[in-house]
Amino acid sequence: MDWTEIKITVNADDVDRAGDIAQMVVPYGIYIEDYRNLEQEAWEIARIDLIDEDLLAKDRTKGVVHIYISPEENPAEAVSFLTERLTAEGIANEIDESVCKNADWENNWKKYFKPMPVGEKLLIRPIWEQEYDAGERAVLHLEPGLAFGSGTHDTTRLCLETLEKYAAPGKSVLDIGCGSGILSVACLLLGADSALGVDIDALAVKTAKENGKTNGFSEPRFTVLQGSTTDKVTGKYDIIAANIVADIIINLCKDVKNYMNPGAVFITSGIIEPREDDVLRAFGENGLEVIARHESGGWLCFEARVK
Repeated sequence: MDWTEIKITVNADDVDRAGDIAQMVVPYGIYIEDYRNLEQEAWEIARIDLIDEDLLAKDRTKGVVHIYISPEENPAEAVSFLTERLTAEGIANEIDESVCKNADWENNWKKYFKPMPVGEKLLIRPIWEQEYDAGERAVLHLEPGLAFGSGTHDTTRLCLETLEKYAAPGKSVLDIGCGSGILSVACLLLGADSALGVDIDALAVKTAKENGKTNGFSEPRFTVLQGSTTDKVTGKYDIIAANIVADIIINLCKDVKNYMNPGAVFITSGIIEPREDDVLRAFGENGLEVIARHESGGWLCFEARVK
């Protein structure tokens, strides 16, 4: 089985903090390149003062953190987590991915993505899994592809669990940054009348449309648009979901009321704990009131309404 290597390059002075963040992604250790004190550490550890020239030539202004993602994990979700955390901590970074042996990791991880109950009403079933027992749960048949949103990440799961409280007959849904379409399709399975997904990524739009069709939903009940919310979306909705990142949610707060029916709920996720105050400030400045807060694995999900 082949693994994926994620390499994070940061300024040397930030490498310890970057390492702490990286350690949250995997339970089995990381590898850090830090050459700031090369000569001293070589002497203290190995009692040598003759060091390879290639090591001496390393850029000492940079540090590199290496993470290895096992085949059962989706690297895209790890990169999303790292990008958000590092940005929130003000750590400039470059992230690169490479496959340790071959290029099959995109499919290898699927072997370990099994049917998974979420909340009280849903079962997420990867389309390649034929054996599952849904009981009385609604089954969401999903092919995440490379779009974010498989249900395994804390942010998506928090959203799904929260949406269960609101998705019902008579409700309309706006899914901002819809990714795989998992939130929109879940709402429709739970009885919502209609859902509109919007994403700037063409691959996400394609994936969301295909997942809609797989579950029996297409236009006009389920529509997916490519572009920004303000450019593409019209009308008002009862449920607005945004499982993105803090900065985009903060910007959305300026306009989201324009899309909310009276009594509508704004469900936001993808927010890491260090950005909580920033998001709450944006809510308050734009006339939104938090009515519930949910937390899992260092990620936050809020329910908000117009004051």
